[in-house]
Amino acid sequence: MPNKVVVGVVTGDKTPKTRRIEVARLIRHPRYGKILRRKTVCTAHDEENQSRTGDLVEIVESRPLSRTKRWRLVRVVEKGRSVEATARRAADEAGDTAPPAASDAAPAASEAGDTTQPE
Repeated sequence: MPNKVVVGVVTGDKTPKTRRIEVARLIRHPRYGKILRRKTVCTAHDEENQSRTGDLVEIVESRPLSRTKRWRLVRVVEKGRSVEATARRAADEAGDTAPPAASDAAPAASEAGDTTQPE
């Protein structure tokens, strides 16, 4: 029986020779028929530490290597732009879309006494 091969995205690379990989899939809800996104988190062995967070990698099923590691990294399919993508995603979730220059200029003018409103 051949080993299972899947493709996923590296979401954790803090420990040496170990990577946390999320494998995404789509399922149809059994009753309502809506398409739902689900993910499986796999812990894989990366012998050369060649993958980084955000990379698309191919992993293969293997014998148990530790308590949680059951996969080995085969190859890096595509390098990811992890730092830029993570920063952009965090800014979008926080809602930081207002330009800082416009909000800083209004209070400075009112503090200086340059108001144009008649009394």
